[in-house]
Amino acid sequence: MRTVFLGTSEFAAGVLERLAASEHRPALAVTRPDRPKGRGRKLTSPPLAKRAQALGIPLAQPESVNTPRALAQIQDLHPEALLVCAFGALIKEPLLSSHPMLNVHPSLLPRWRGAAPIERAIMAGEDRTGVCIMQLTAGLDSGPVCLAAQEPIGAQDDYGSLAQRLCTLGGELLVQALDRIGSGQQLSFQEQDESQATYAEKIEAADRLLDPARTAIELERVVRALHPHIGARLALTDGTTLGVHRAQAVRALDEIDGAQVAAQPLVQGELSVCGEHLLYGLASGQALELLEVQPAGGKAMDARAFMRGHAF
Repeated sequence: MRTVFLGTSEFAAGVLERLAASEHRPALAVTRPDRPKGRGRKLTSPPLAKRAQALGIPLAQPESVNTPRALAQIQDLHPEALLVCAFGALIKEPLLSSHPMLNVHPSLLPRWRGAAPIERAIMAGEDRTGVCIMQLTAGLDSGPVCLAAQEPIGAQDDYGSLAQRLCTLGGELLVQALDRIGSGQQLSFQEQDESQATYAEKIEAADRLLDPARTAIELERVVRALHPHIGARLALTDGTTLGVHRAQAVRALDEIDGAQVAAQPLVQGELSVCGEHLLYGLASGQALELLEVQPAGGKAMDARAFMRGHAF
């Protein structure tokens, strides 16, 4: 099939790569414009732009995909389907209904509609998620679904490991859907149950901050959900923040192998050392053991290296 692919993120780039290896290689990839990024505010291309260029797929980066010029660029290719994955911008009429449009969404809809379905599923402590192929409509991920597949969430999964599997699954499901259309089959769409809908809000700064009033297992999930692409952090007593890349829940000090008596009791919201373990004190005597951290303005390091350079 002749297709056009719209996406932006690293997840979308992975789906594009699978599509490019199929009989449905896109005639055009459409993504967001380059934007300043990082402390140096260097102009940076979206992950999908880089992947499309590496694959030799023609690329368009309009300020808005809804402008007449962008619409004409797509229509001139006479695509049989428009494919969308993590595009991150609103698609409006007349483009929305100009061609058959399939969207790849990494959740089991109607659960976790919205911007951060993978992160929110991990944060919620769910044991499974999945991918849906759905018809894109004006509503937020509310269109009818034609294909879906489940994927377990392991106890050690972080965003990176889970997103990679979901990306592979999403690419396979999308190719499967296009194969069916290409062979003359009609896809069967099922409307979502609105009463079961939940929303995966965009990750904001407050979501990154580890709140010592929460439980250890909740904070461990936050760390896993935001690694490695966003990163969790905690506030230190000196007013700075500490990035947290890896951590594990500790409900009591005697859970730590070879634990020694701490020099001082755990204090909620403060760091303590217990033997060779770096602990963040939480409510009810629980703690989060920090395994890999990143000081403000510094590089990521294991907790032991951090402890050697700091007094407690």
